[in-house]
Amino acid sequence: MSGRQQSSTKASRRASARSYPVKKLQVYLWSFIVLATFSTLAGFEAVLFRGVSLWGSQDLVHAASLHEVPAAASTMPDPDANLSSLAPQEQAQELLERAISRDLQSLDSINKNVDTWRGHLQDTDRLSELVHGALNSDDLRVRAAAVEVDLATNNLSKSPQSVSRLVKNLRDNPADRPWTLWRLGALGNRGVQADVVLAQLLTYSHDRNEETRYWAVEGLAILGTDATIDPLLDRFAHDSSSRVRKRAACNLAVSGMLTKQQRLTAVPELLNFFDDDALDSTTRSWVYGALRMITGAEIGNDADAWRKWWAKRDTSNHNAHRPTKFLYA
Repeated sequence: MSGRQQSSTKASRRASARSYPVKKLQVYLWSFIVLATFSTLAGFEAVLFRGVSLWGSQDLVHAASLHEVPAAASTMPDPDANLSSLAPQEQAQELLERAISRDLQSLDSINKNVDTWRGHLQDTDRLSELVHGALNSDDLRVRAAAVEVDLATNNLSKSPQSVSRLVKNLRDNPADRPWTLWRLGALGNRGVQADVVLAQLLTYSHDRNEETRYWAVEGLAILGTDATIDPLLDRFAHDSSSRVRKRAACNLAVSGMLTKQQRLTAVPELLNFFDDDALDSTTRSWVYGALRMITGAEIGNDADAWRKWWAKRDTSNHNAHRPTKFLYA
């Protein structure tokens, strides 16, 4: 190797050595940005309750994305193979575990078998952990499977009688309201008397007790109909408890059974929150966090920037769906 080539190689190595810390810093910086994004959501404090002991962990229940994931070919074994040889508890656990792992064929098996499991499942720590994990999925179909399994575990048929039973329990057993409100929302989400469920959840979302309001907000998120958007926005902006406001924000942004399109309908009202002088700085910061989670837009805490971005996006969407007009001479 010539002296000039050696000199060039050494210079290249020195440049590479100098750039390494910069590259490393860039990696750390991007990692920080990702963590910061999720720390916004982490502040929303999602807890699922284990009823008498339902889901008592302090883990955040959220989803990495609001997109509904399309079905994909599975490389997992046929979920129905040897299923009949397992007890209902093992069937539910295995299929739910596969669903969490993106074996979407297992969702069909859960839907096919869940009614036969009702009354035969035990609310064990393992099953509760799997339900919790499935509710954390970024695929709404997996979340729906978790709702189905939870109702079966608690022997709640998808019937008006179950709704009546839970409504009565709300009145008679105030201590049981957390899990009762959540499961009322779950029944409504499965198509059982959604209007009746909504009326109950709206009533209890204004209860004097903070814990009751918190779980009514949870029930609204699990119900996940168009009619739950405005009540969640109301609790986000106006509840006297910061804990309830945070939970409403999280449920609008990412938790529960709302679709991405439903969440997007909340954006105009979230932007209007910036005109509310009564909104404290902490709640205002949650508005920015919710907007980022719902839209995926990387915009800072700048209300004007958000309004301009949304106006441009909204105009583009309207133009994209506008019928073609023909001009005649």
